[in-house]
Amino acid sequence: MNKKVFISPGAYIQGAGVLNTIGNETKKIGNKPLVLSDDIVWELTKDTVTKSFEAANIDYFYAEFHGESSESEIERLADIGKEHSSDLVIGVGGGKTIDTAKAVADFLKLPVIIAPSTASTDAPTSALSVIYSDEGVFESYKFFDKNPDLVLVDSEVIVNAPPYLFASGIGDAMATLVESRASQKRNSDTMAGGKATLAAQAIAEKAEKVLFEQGVSAYEAAKKGLVTPQVEAVIEVNTLLSGLGFENGGLAAAHAVHNGFTALEGKIHDLSHGQKVVYGILTQLVLEGRTDEDILRYVEFFKKLSLPTTLKEMHLDDVPYEDLLKIGELATAEGETSLNMDPNLTAKQVADALLAVDTLSKN
Repeated sequence: MNKKVFISPGAYIQGAGVLNTIGNETKKIGNKPLVLSDDIVWELTKDTVTKSFEAANIDYFYAEFHGESSESEIERLADIGKEHSSDLVIGVGGGKTIDTAKAVADFLKLPVIIAPSTASTDAPTSALSVIYSDEGVFESYKFFDKNPDLVLVDSEVIVNAPPYLFASGIGDAMATLVESRASQKRNSDTMAGGKATLAAQAIAEKAEKVLFEQGVSAYEAAKKGLVTPQVEAVIEVNTLLSGLGFENGGLAAAHAVHNGFTALEGKIHDLSHGQKVVYGILTQLVLEGRTDEDILRYVEFFKKLSLPTTLKEMHLDDVPYEDLLKIGELATAEGETSLNMDPNLTAKQVADALLAVDTLSKN
């Protein structure tokens, strides 16, 4: 069926200090939340969250997230939620914490609130999670019946995260228009389960426009821990516009190449999601046959944000061609989003494009 679909979270709240309102916002949805966070993020947010819950008379239970959004971790945390009769799941943290919280909530058939600690990915708003093995190898996308009930984004928390994560979010968000445009050329289905709406197209276009115009100044301000209008705009792009844009507009090769990188071991996995997506964007632009001038516009922008644009910066300069083929094989596997762009794409074409990006960026 040639139907158009647009999905979104129930509510999105962003601003400096909004984490202080999490108690009142939670009360609208449930009374006994299971709160998931890693130990580092919880140390930074615990006092604010606890005070807000106490003021709202919310009885919560905290469970530490162990770092990988894997099936075994989801089941472990779901068992804790059952044990404590939780009526709501809250994820406080980065992308894998958020993906796990959404999956646990889906497993338990409970509402979910997402409070991201960084603006490094577009995971907070979507109705899906990326599932990895316990060792961190990409396995699948897990789709849910609905998006989060609430996304609560505290700008002050965001700018106090490491600056490279803010830049990584910009890198991830820059994939939104690149991928949705390629997907829509073939009229491919989106992650929302239908064709792209005009709203999704407009969101993707606005995302890229804001990033090119304000991304660098926002990054410089965020490095100093400042919340400026540019910072607020880019947080919204990284989180809301990118999330709505990728899910409703379509994915293509950039994220498939990111997933392909999980075929290898080594220092590449020291890089963030967004840093790896950046190289996927450039690889996709090469595969699309875009002009040098067009590709270099992205390269120069990414360099200003200290994002990787060469194989050396990806820790892949010494790998044999056979390893690049492994990336290509995973990136073009059955069910991968690269097939939205070109169903005949081969592993060799991806491997060659990975090398071409390196040559173009260095020269």
